[in-house]
Amino acid sequence: MGVLPWVAWYAFRRHTAYPLSAVAEALTNTAFGFMRAYILVALWRERPALGGYDVADAVTFCFLTQALIGPVQIFGGMELTRRIRDGDVAIDLYRPVDLQGWWLADDLARGLAALLLRGGPPMVAGALVFPLRFPGPGALAAFAAAVLLAMLVGFGLRYLVALGAFWLHDERGLHSAEVVMALFFSGMILPLVAFPGVLGEVARATPWAALIQVPADVFLGRHTGWGLAGALAFQAAWAAALLAAGRALTLAARRRLVIHGG
Repeated sequence: MGVLPWVAWYAFRRHTAYPLSAVAEALTNTAFGFMRAYILVALWRERPALGGYDVADAVTFCFLTQALIGPVQIFGGMELTRRIRDGDVAIDLYRPVDLQGWWLADDLARGLAALLLRGGPPMVAGALVFPLRFPGPGALAAFAAAVLLAMLVGFGLRYLVALGAFWLHDERGLHSAEVVMALFFSGMILPLVAFPGVLGEVARATPWAALIQVPADVFLGRHTGWGLAGALAFQAAWAAALLAAGRALTLAARRRLVIHGG
């Protein structure tokens, strides 16, 4: 077994070490899910079939987004930023392991732990109160692939923000801007199908749409056949582009650290 599987395994153990904390976060996500759900119910009663959704679609989308907050890490950053500010990243770069690969393995394990510990309660609680729409086994397999690709895209975005600390020395402003973009363009605040005209087209073309909107539409069965293949390809293309950009920026950051005598 290589090093990276061990990194993922120990990261998974670390992120599942405090299940009560994860349950508390899941309950918070569930509470906000109910508040958002009633707002969406009111909106869809005034605008039936908005964006091709019905009320059941909108409410399912709401609780699904609450379940995906942890896995795609909409609000969170990366521990790597602290290590860059403290200078500990020099040790990471000295290891005979790729920096990007190390943190990708860590982040995928974190996302899986969040999905297992925090993903279920919002969906279960929502299903007890609202008539949610659940897919069949085939669509669930496609949804699993969409969630994995969403986690890759989320990592790619946050990794680029983290590396910004090499140049900015404090990435908090960049991180705040990325969170705002993620909240607006992912569908976290409102499904992107409700965005009108050009704004909707632009929003659905951004990498943030791959975090929430695409997996949710796969779950709801809005993508089938070639449409499903296209949706997954959209996510995969953004994941590949962001990981490639992260690779290039990692090389630039390594050169910068050496230039400064790191």
